Amino acid sequence: MAKLLFLGDICGRGGRQWVSHRIPTLRRELELDFVVANGENAAGGFGITADIVQELLSNGVDGITLGNHVWDQRGFDQAIDGLPKVCRPANLPEGCPGRDFLILERNGLKIGVFSVIGRVMMNMSLDCPFKKADKLVSKKQGLNGIFVDIHAEATSEKQAMGWFLDGRVTAVIGTHTHVVTADEKIMPKGTAFQTDAGLCGSHRSIIGCEPDPIIHRFLTGIPCRLTVASGDIRINATLITFDPTTGLATDIQRLEDKQPE
Repeated sequence: MAKLLFLGDICGRGGRQWVSHRIPTLRRELELDFVVANGENAAGGFGITADIVQELLSNGVDGITLGNHVWDQRGFDQAIDGLPKVCRPANLPEGCPGRDFLILERNGLKIGVFSVIGRVMMNMSLDCPFKKADKLVSKKQGLNGIFVDIHAEATSEKQAMGWFLDGRVTAVIGTHTHVVTADEKIMPKGTAFQTDAGLCGSHRSIIGCEPDPIIHRFLTGIPCRLTVASGDIRINATLITFDPTTGLATDIQRLEDKQPE
């Protein structure tokens, strides 16, 4: 059997520093073959930079998926082609830079990784995530498994993707809401599924940001600057065990790792 740990959205400095500190130990303790992380909020809560990518990779992350904040950091669209372990959402409009599919090799195993963004309530110009996922799954030949990050707002859309790909991929795990869900399961045809892996960052927060500005926005409707929160730093992650001969999951577990205060 093989093991893959997927890290929910890394949010800000606190989240990425705790991830960088803990992943080497977790790799050893859990006997992990692969570590994949959603890094789209790693730079101040909005986007990611090439330097942060290198920080995460040098500390034990094998591959990084992204989401709707992919282009938030200035110049990242120019840098992404030089980052072979990073995949941008596969259903962005044609012509966007970056890879839409990663192949990660480790411990004699080879897996595919990709992400798609949902279209419900996301207010973006996107191709159909289901049709794009269907096309990418055809690259399964020669791989021991495929991991899919469905970055979406609507739980129904995430669950629909799980059912759509059941039996064809190793796992479909949701991101974007930053709130871990308790619905992890192995679907009928062998695909591991969870609606949202959660947040790597401050849990003394509203989805990783300081509460007061968000409350003010709800009370008044006035836009305000959001800042990444600090304190109660935790890793929310999902541990998937899979059979590398079939590419299907045999177990899925939620994992939480809290930074001492």
